[in-house]
Amino acid sequence: MGDNMSSVTEFILLGFPLNTRTQMLLFGLFSLFYVLTLLGNGVILGLISLDPRLHTPMYFFLSHLAIADMAYACSTVPQMLANLLSPAKPISFAGCITQTFLFLTFAITECLLLMVMSYDRYVAICHPLRYSVIMSWRVCVMLVVTSWTIGVLLSLVHLVLLMPLPFCMAQKIDHFFCEIMAVLKLACADTHINELMVLAGAVSVLVGPFSSVIISYVCIFRAILRLQSGEGQSKAFSTCSSHLCVVGLFYGTAIIMYVEPRHGNPKEQKKYLLLFHSLFNPMLNPLIYTLKNSEVKNAMKRVLGIESFMKR
Repeated sequence: MGDNMSSVTEFILLGFPLNTRTQMLLFGLFSLFYVLTLLGNGVILGLISLDPRLHTPMYFFLSHLAIADMAYACSTVPQMLANLLSPAKPISFAGCITQTFLFLTFAITECLLLMVMSYDRYVAICHPLRYSVIMSWRVCVMLVVTSWTIGVLLSLVHLVLLMPLPFCMAQKIDHFFCEIMAVLKLACADTHINELMVLAGAVSVLVGPFSSVIISYVCIFRAILRLQSGEGQSKAFSTCSSHLCVVGLFYGTAIIMYVEPRHGNPKEQKKYLLLFHSLFNPMLNPLIYTLKNSEVKNAMKRVLGIESFMKR
């Protein structure tokens, strides 16, 4: 048994079983998407920092969502791009463990931030007169710090359980990054506790916040429908629509990943879903907020000087 286990120094990421030409095509395409992700979220951060009209709780939370999106993409995409160029696709043991920790941290934090943002919209629409009291800057900072702290602590739990495990000589990870379940399959020991913790964490981080989001928006829609003014209803729906789209993308793909597909290769399907979740979601989020949010579009015009130019 001792011959089959060793002090693992690196893993081999198998990535996607594609020919060289397709890999080169994907390298160019994913590089473009990665740049757009950093650029789009960077623009959102810049606008919120530069425009005083966006210095509100809603955009404070959005700025942290943009940071989480960029960090989320940075935790997996650079390694994936390197894998598309390298036939061996190796990653050091320390690098693999770090990648697992960072990916989980940013994914959990983003999940919690989306819940916080839905609560912010609930207070703004259902309790507008008490909004400034309930969503004080102290409360906003506390909610953001709590989201990041929970993300780090839950990821540390998985890391502490993962690191003592012995790994077999077959060090090939059937994934494009060090996804925790793919890494656990290489362990030469009982991983039931690890798998149970991953499942418990996924349920608590997905089901709990998602249920909270649903409840918040049920209350929001009831409040909107009670508004007498059609213009007021339209403005309220417009304020929530961008966040709803982002929530649908994030939770939708996350939940589908945990539902076992009935047809095809479930392992490969989940791999592509996770690719969408870690690459396309962070790229689409700033686009959604820019296209569907008039305040962000107006802020962009003010920062670029378009608004003042048009008034001349």
